[in-house]
Amino acid sequence: MTATNSNFDYVIPRPMLPALPVSGTEQHFPVRRVYCVGRNYAAHAIEMGHDPDRDLPFFFQKNPENLLYANDFPYPTLTSDVHFEVELIVALKAGGSDVPAATAQDLIFGYGVGVDFTRRDLQTKAKAQGRPWTAAKAFEHSAPVSGIVSAEEVGSLSGKKIWLEKNGIMQQESDLDHLIWNVPEVIAHLSNQFELAAGDIIFTGTPAGVGAVKTGDQIHCAVEGVAELSFNVV
Repeated sequence: MTATNSNFDYVIPRPMLPALPVSGTEQHFPVRRVYCVGRNYAAHAIEMGHDPDRDLPFFFQKNPENLLYANDFPYPTLTSDVHFEVELIVALKAGGSDVPAATAQDLIFGYGVGVDFTRRDLQTKAKAQGRPWTAAKAFEHSAPVSGIVSAEEVGSLSGKKIWLEKNGIMQQESDLDHLIWNVPEVIAHLSNQFELAAGDIIFTGTPAGVGAVKTGDQIHCAVEGVAELSFNVV
């Protein structure tokens, strides 16, 4: 086990723990890991050339430091095809392994909205070569996010709209009932592969309509009754 203790005399400055503000409070949510679900809306699976049936979900990770809060999105290097993907994000207050879907809701602290930016050209090349997507997904500032809203304040997710506008024009629009795997099922499947813990954040998948951005674009997105997020591409 890796030793972690705030009383240690570190050989370099200890990195700061990323954290997101909790809506309506002076508190913050510390981020341990960031998990993302691939192709969790049927229409998006189809637009990406895949079968929308309920195959077991697959996961990848971004780094906690990739989260971008209350700042504009800097267009990244090494690409000419960066795509937006709006997603409901889930913040966990507890974890475990092999969590049943029936009790997975008990692990949730709150929700937010985020954008999973993807260097699509790098992803396409990695897929063709059978290589990991890390460079396409886990780059600096690749996950603009809102603050976290408590699950008690949000209530039921049923029927809530999720959408993204670029330059005032709707690009993505769906509702959370169209998730192939709902939030408790996502948590359950994820916990079969990783030991979850308090501080984990999950991007739950994006609806159809993903597309490219360029410098100067304005992004406005939301999950109805949860949170909104606006930023520019710079």
